[in-house]
Order: sequence, then C-alpha cells, then structure tokens
Amino acid sequence: MAKKEFTYKGKTIEELQKLSLDELGKLLPARQRRSLKRGFTEEQKSLLKRVKRKDKNIETHCRDMVILPEMIGMTIRVHNGKEFFAVIITNEMIGHYLGEFSMTRKRVEHSAPGIGATKSSGALSVK
Repeated sequence: MAKKEFTYKGKTIEELQKLSLDELGKLLPARQRRSLKRGFTEEQKSLLKRVKRKDKNIETHCRDMVILPEMIGMTIRVHNGKEFFAVIITNEMIGHYLGEFSMTRKRVEHSAPGIGATKSSGALSVK
C-alpha cells in the first residue's frame, strides 16, 4: 500500500514552505493566526533566525512560538520550567505551539499507602 503524502489544509509541505507568513496565517486556526498577525516578539525573532540558519542544539524558553513549516525535521530543545526537553518537529505539528510538546508537570505516580492510611496499618510498628 502506497504511503499517503502529508497535506495541511490541502497543501503539501513544499507548498507550505513557499507561502509567506500572511498566506500561512490564513490556513491556521484563529489563535495562531492572531499570533502571526500581531508579529513576533524579540525572543521569537531570535529563534526564527536560528531556525533559518539551521543551527544545531537550539534551546529556547519561547514556548509560545507557533510551529512553522520551515521548522520541520529540526530538533528544538524547549524549556519546561526545570530543564530543556528535546522536541523533534514533524509534519503533524504545524500550527501548534512549541510548549504543547514540552510538558511542565510530571505524571502522578502513587506507590504503596503509608502508615496510618488504612485501619490495619495502624498496628504496624514504626522503626
């Protein structure tokens, strides 16, 4: 079975990469369109320069950057509040924010109940 080519709103990756930011904004959802229309912050502009230069080891605190087609295939390390988490940009991520892929909270993992948590555990000796 032939592999289906990825398209975003009917456009291939090559077509998306040729679009200007204004034309791309018309394809994106409302929140991302507004972010592009208002313009980039200085931190976002700096990140875009490093992406266009194809730098290795890009680290950023800029979690509110919209993923653009020119970022596809790159690994960007996004800060989650404690450390930098490597995010590999794929086709399906276009239009999302970088922060969506670098979780800020860990999953809750419970262990055994502590002493006093159940009626029978009160009889155990505490050493």
